[in-house]
Amino acid sequence: MDEKRNHRGAEGSAGLIYKAAQLSTHEVTPEELKAVNKYALEPLEAADVFTFKAVLCDNELDRDFERFSVKALQELKKLFLGKTVIKNHSWDANDQVARIYATELVTSDKAVTKSGEAYVQLVAHCYMVRTESNKDLIAEIKGGIKKEGSVGCAVSSSICSICGTDNAKNYCRHYGGRSYEKEGGAQVCTFTLDGAKDAYEFSLVAVPAQKAAGVSKSYTGETVYASEEETAPAEDINKEHEHVLALRARLLNTRAPKN
Repeated sequence: MDEKRNHRGAEGSAGLIYKAAQLSTHEVTPEELKAVNKYALEPLEAADVFTFKAVLCDNELDRDFERFSVKALQELKKLFLGKTVIKNHSWDANDQVARIYATELVTSDKAVTKSGEAYVQLVAHCYMVRTESNKDLIAEIKGGIKKEGSVGCAVSSSICSICGTDNAKNYCRHYGGRSYEKEGGAQVCTFTLDGAKDAYEFSLVAVPAQKAAGVSKSYTGETVYASEEETAPAEDINKEHEHVLALRARLLNTRAPKN
């Protein structure tokens, strides 16, 4: 599948990143229907709609060794409200299947992240209008076949845990998942995503783009591939993450274009 063709419009969106999401079914309550009808041009009845929930992102370290700050999640909560749900990140009106009508932050009373924060999820409530053409998709969501998703958003800051460089402005030489010596001992490099700028869409995908998109994250909107020497895997990195290191773009002392 041609990524550039199906991600139409993505190349012109500076700092576009993708993260994995997870779907679950959801019942239509009177309160939910009232929220849905804020987006409908004509009032819908409960029988007209199918609703589901999706965990869009959270503040836990992900497979790209990145985490959203709680502040970024709060910002994305507002930005994702009313956004479209599409298929396979195809920015085409024909591939729109649903819309986000409500968002919420869910904080766990028991779970904590690896960094010691309370675990927070950004959850979206989505609705579809029941039609003959989407009954199979609804059945697949209800049956657990279609349960993976991916969100597209943009952030203004990506802070390296090793040197503190904001990689949205200047790329540093550190790679997520690699271990670096610091005062007090070795530390694994991670990046904190902050300053949410935009939320583009939530997409139903077979394999979340977070791991399989095949391009590096580009916080600045400019994709630059590191040399083979720079991306040589460290011994302490699991083989599963080698492709992430090899594809992450780093360009030392290059400033992002100002918006």
